[in-house]
Amino acid sequence: MSLADADSLDLETRAHDREHDALRLWLRLLTCANMIETDIRSRLRQDFDCTLPRFDLLAQLDRHPEGLKMGELSKRMMVTGGNVTGITDQLEKEGWVTRQTVANDRRAFLIRLTPRGKKAFSDMAHAHEQWIEQRVGKLSEDRQQQLYALLGDLKSVIG
Repeated sequence: MSLADADSLDLETRAHDREHDALRLWLRLLTCANMIETDIRSRLRQDFDCTLPRFDLLAQLDRHPEGLKMGELSKRMMVTGGNVTGITDQLEKEGWVTRQTVANDRRAFLIRLTPRGKKAFSDMAHAHEQWIEQRVGKLSEDRQQQLYALLGDLKSVIG
């Protein structure tokens, strides 16, 4: 990642000392998430010729070997049905997923990973875990646990 890319991701630098602490915290969280996501997107593209949305769809299917309907995939990924259809079309052409009509609803399709898709996703997921570990693992275990607990507190008060 170039310095220009890092600067565009570092939304925190736009905040001034006079800004509210909550806003500065939000910008720091967003900056960290953006930096990690950009790194993951780049590595997926470079190492696996895969996009993050494709990886996310494969991850959803990996968690549900019985398959998921297109509408359910769309909800879980928080994207439009058209996005899911486009990704599914590509993955089906590559032999990574199958699409079957649902017996009681001929308009619905059930999407499942093929053995080839399971293997490809397994390789990507293993690498993904290592990439996250390389980034977040730079913090000590104690600091990771503290941050995890603090973010849990934040999640509970905003949820």
